[in-house]
Amino acid sequence: MAFKEFIKKSGRILLWQLALAMVALVVIVWGALQLLNFYTDHGKFIVVPNLAKKSLTEVQMLLEEQNLRWEVLDSTEYNPKYPPLAVISQSPEPNERVKENRKIYLNINPKGYHKVTVPKVIQVTRRSAEATLQSVGLTIGTITYVDDIGKDMVLELLYDGKPVQPGDKLIKTSRIDLVCGNGLEIRDTIPTEIPIEELIGQ
Repeated sequence: MAFKEFIKKSGRILLWQLALAMVALVVIVWGALQLLNFYTDHGKFIVVPNLAKKSLTEVQMLLEEQNLRWEVLDSTEYNPKYPPLAVISQSPEPNERVKENRKIYLNINPKGYHKVTVPKVIQVTRRSAEATLQSVGLTIGTITYVDDIGKDMVLELLYDGKPVQPGDKLIKTSRIDLVCGNGLEIRDTIPTEIPIEELIGQ
């Protein structure tokens, strides 16, 4: 009987110890999760605002209010649909959820189009010249034909009525006028010489 009572008593103690160990484990896990949440702000986030077309002054005020940082990346190509020096794109994107103090990367619209180099298109066909000029961002204006045996050959480039040479710098999208040959020979405009004797005789 004494042995049976000992076994029952030992079993009860063992069960209590197991129960206490389980409770202690639950408390430790719960405490660890709370501590982790405290350090990581689990469940707390900030919705990234839409910064498109905003100036850097507006960006700074808006992001500082939400405890976010920002950094400007290299400027992209000028986009006439956006104001100069305004935000064109951002990363993370608008409405994304981020942690406090997250850095937002911005692409800013330049002040205007950059300059491009006028390519060598003199003495090439009009069609080829047009394609080459457009490939660097220049636009084609009026096309004027003059007497020259080189039919449809580009003889001269004009910008605002003034001659332009290959290698010159012009703002992208500048309008270039072409002077081309019409395939006709240049007419001799030098007057025929009259002997002086004839002039005296007159």
